[in-house]
Amino acid sequence: MTLAADVGARSTGSPPVAERESSDAPGPAMQSEVDFVLPIGYRDENGVVHREGRMRLATARDELAPLVDPRVARNRAYLVVLLLSRVVTQLGSLPSVTPDVIEGLYASDFGHLQAIYRRLNLDPLAPPPACPSCGAPIPGEVIGLGGAPATPPG
Repeated sequence: MTLAADVGARSTGSPPVAERESSDAPGPAMQSEVDFVLPIGYRDENGVVHREGRMRLATARDELAPLVDPRVARNRAYLVVLLLSRVVTQLGSLPSVTPDVIEGLYASDFGHLQAIYRRLNLDPLAPPPACPSCGAPIPGEVIGLGGAPATPPG
């Protein structure tokens, strides 16, 4: 099972999403999107709860474009909100997934999407990150997507 297929299987509790193939690409198929189900779901202004969605692989532009947004300059953690609003392509019957939608998610749903993003986009063959000074491993909570957990330990 591919990493992306594994993400689909674990995040939805159902069989992996069918892989989307390019007809002229040699080698194994690459999955560019995964379906997910949020633990709680996003409640829209009409009270409708949206739980099922789809996330696509991030592009370099997806990761770079938010860096020039003034909201990120004021609060680096907002990078995660903008990034997820770019790669979550569908959430229930919402017409679009905007930063306001991502901001309105419950913390557990927000964390769930961050975990899917990391599993889908980070290189599974890369060595685990370590401190450049001492070589100690860097905990998973501070890798990628804003650089720090939303709630500090303690």
